[in-house]
Amino acid sequence: MKIMSNEQLVFSYRDALKSGKEKEWIKILKQEIERRGLNPLKKQ
Repeated sequence: MKIMSNEQLVFSYRDALKSGKEKEWIKILKQEIERRGLNPLKKQ
């Protein structure tokens, strides 16, 4: 996986959820978000 900032990671996750096509990519992004302790659904 390409190194992403927290903001890029959350944006990519939200974008993937909207498209709903890449289930495996959504899973990978979610795991990384959880590992970093971020909340992707809450605006900061």
